[in-house]
Amino acid sequence: MDPYILIDVAVFIGFVVAVVATGLLKSRHEKDSEGYFLAGRGLMWYLIGFSLIAANISTEQFVGQSSQGAAHVGLAIASYEWLASITLVFVAFFFLPAFLRVGLYTIPEFLEYRYSRAARSIMSLLMMVTLVCVNLPAVIYSGAKTGEVVFGAKTLLGMPIDLVTVSWILGILGGVYVTAGGLKACAWADLLQGSALIVGGAAILVLTLGKLADAPPEKLTVGTTTAAAQEPAAPTPDLARAGAWERFKALNSSKLHMVLPASDPFVPWTALVIGLWIPNLYYWGLNQYIMQRTLGSKSLAEGQKGVVLAAGLKLLIPFIVIFPGMMAFNLYKQEMKDDASNKTNKETLDSFDAQKASPEASRVAFGFDDEFAKLYPQKAAEIVAFNGRVLGAEADPGKPLSDANKELLRGLAAKNKLLPKDQRVEVQKDLIGYKYDSAFGLLLLKVVPTGLFGFVLAAILGAVISTLAAMLNAASTIFTMDIYKQYLHRSASQANLVAVGRASVVACMVLGCLMAPQVDHPRFKGIFTFIQEFQGFISPGILAVFVYGVFAKRAPRACGVVGLVLSPVLYGLLMLALPEVAFLNRMAISFAGVVVVLGMMRLMMPLPAPIVMPTQGNIDLTTSRGAVWAGVLVVAVTVALYVVFW
Repeated sequence: MDPYILIDVAVFIGFVVAVVATGLLKSRHEKDSEGYFLAGRGLMWYLIGFSLIAANISTEQFVGQSSQGAAHVGLAIASYEWLASITLVFVAFFFLPAFLRVGLYTIPEFLEYRYSRAARSIMSLLMMVTLVCVNLPAVIYSGAKTGEVVFGAKTLLGMPIDLVTVSWILGILGGVYVTAGGLKACAWADLLQGSALIVGGAAILVLTLGKLADAPPEKLTVGTTTAAAQEPAAPTPDLARAGAWERFKALNSSKLHMVLPASDPFVPWTALVIGLWIPNLYYWGLNQYIMQRTLGSKSLAEGQKGVVLAAGLKLLIPFIVIFPGMMAFNLYKQEMKDDASNKTNKETLDSFDAQKASPEASRVAFGFDDEFAKLYPQKAAEIVAFNGRVLGAEADPGKPLSDANKELLRGLAAKNKLLPKDQRVEVQKDLIGYKYDSAFGLLLLKVVPTGLFGFVLAAILGAVISTLAAMLNAASTIFTMDIYKQYLHRSASQANLVAVGRASVVACMVLGCLMAPQVDHPRFKGIFTFIQEFQGFISPGILAVFVYGVFAKRAPRACGVVGLVLSPVLYGLLMLALPEVAFLNRMAISFAGVVVVLGMMRLMMPLPAPIVMPTQGNIDLTTSRGAVWAGVLVVAVTVALYVVFW
């Protein structure tokens, strides 16, 4: 084996072993349910802050957001991070005091005190299904896909390093220290992982800027927000003399802003008003695997300081993730084009070539994006003609090829709804012009040197393990405390609860690893869409019932069940009736619908007296003045960033 590869392997293994060992050593004394699930309610602010970041940041950010930076979305995708900073400050001073006062183990438990046991049970089931069937498989898949790309066709102990193998490696590593040590193991491991993520991301940013500064101007590509095929930037004297930062701004000036058209499927400007706040508030304030870190706070002050620390760190993420993604396209446009042509599109194009001789008998149609149409107009024209014959329709000759094909496929979607399953026409995975998802992998392979490569790869895959561990810990807590203890064994001993928690970690891990490879199927339309679409069913309703629960003291108890059940119904109807509407806008409409219904219930059936939530446990509920001022600073910096990059 190449000695340079051995250095990276040694660094990678050493870091992973250090993280797992730290988690296990720091948590070896946690024996009861409070110790196992909530770290004995003794977490300090620095553990909470870095653990929140490590639980949140995964390959979804490093791969997904860097690819959006490389594509037309650009810096607009940073709203997921910067608005999260404001959201976290809100959570620290409004949600967290209410939750710690009640002494919760799980977020759904709050609904029993405020509304009813039925509301708690419904939310617990919704969160268990989402964690085990959506979040776990998606996170394992994203990490496994990265490992598969980086390691290629290599083998490990005679086994191919493919999607399935890497899925099981990640799942087992994440499950080991959660099963043994619970939340405290996660928190201490996350302290190392979160720090490594920031350091590794910053190193990639610096190295990529250096690469951009040294590249010949004629080899660079301008990034634009249009769907047109990109051409290399002209070697102007200004670009030749410019430093790294000046080159970056000159090449990406059209993408260094936060506003995209209302029709954009990813971050329409309308989402900044309402839509993006819904998943943010749900994720950071009501999501068990995130909030579990704060529920284990030593005091309210420690929890608030930790949450505000995480809010400050979130401001850095676009600079170490999205900016390198933009530069990846500037430097490696041709590689992204080749990846799309030779890998992503190959199977679909082979299928098209096999079927184009007899379109009338085909049960398959083909989609492509705008860039594919610009780069390969002849092939795009063939596909449009083929799809027209499959569907028995004519494409509009006056429209661009991409628009004409999209119109045909919209007609197909409407037609398929009226046909039996065996007669429907299936749309193959869209053909693409550029493989933007390869942006981060290209930076790892072409920019990061030996030694540091092993560290960065360990940090990134370790981030997957941290996020996975957080989800396993949350799923086991909800199952044990909200389902097992409530319905199966109400008098369970502390030892029994910990044993059930550990067994459920293993069970959830196995299910997640089995389901992860299925996320690769084209019907899920990519990991980002897979996660957001499924969470869109539940997050508007959960957010609405919690907002009413915290702030509308006389809202009737029935609001809990009504809001939780109504939300997936509304979102599902919107998906069927308005599939072209961006999912963030569908979330906003669903949220508005639930709020209106709950508001009517509040007006028509107000409680005779406001509900007073119980105060349980002996946690210090004094607000941290330092956290208040730090929170104000975070909000001010976030607003300033929007002013600068608007």
